[in-house]
Amino acid sequence: MTVMTDTRRPEGAGPMTVHDLEETPDDGRRRELIDGVLVVSPAPGLRHQTIAYRLYPVLDEACPLGYFVAGAPFAVRIGDHLELQPDLLVGRDEGFTELDLPEPPVLAVEVLSPSTAIHDLNTKKAVYERLGVPSYWVVDPGEPALAVFELDGDGVYQQVAKAAVDEVFEARKPFPVRVVPSELLGRLV
Repeated sequence: MTVMTDTRRPEGAGPMTVHDLEETPDDGRRRELIDGVLVVSPAPGLRHQTIAYRLYPVLDEACPLGYFVAGAPFAVRIGDHLELQPDLLVGRDEGFTELDLPEPPVLAVEVLSPSTAIHDLNTKKAVYERLGVPSYWVVDPGEPALAVFELDGDGVYQQVAKAAVDEVFEARKPFPVRVVPSELLGRLV
């Protein structure tokens, strides 16, 4: 299954809004809105979920006061035409509402799935860059590997690190944390 975009709207209706998104059915698929275009992804698989669930406590334990870690399906909702659901995100405490994060997170993490890899590595990466999200991590469950992107002085993502299998990544941004990709798979290694 692949990521689908849906641009079918009644003529003259304009782009979809986050309010339209609230009216879509809850069928287990992830629905995101990028510049008014609906992007639908299938429910994630076992390796994907295992990595997300095992990375969450690693980030949460290292998270300093003033920041908060949240996992999908928690939304980053900015304006009327943009809602993203990174697999994991870190934001400033004061930025969160009960329902969403209406400002860019300081870290967005996506775990690749066969159906979403191209979307995560291109479309979503470009949106996070445009929003000024300082750190973007992409975890590939296949190797397993972690690619780390950070904004440079011109606001463009540069890959600053890659850790594969048993290699250790020592993050400095948004806060110090140690990640070993193979440990995120637990018994699935």
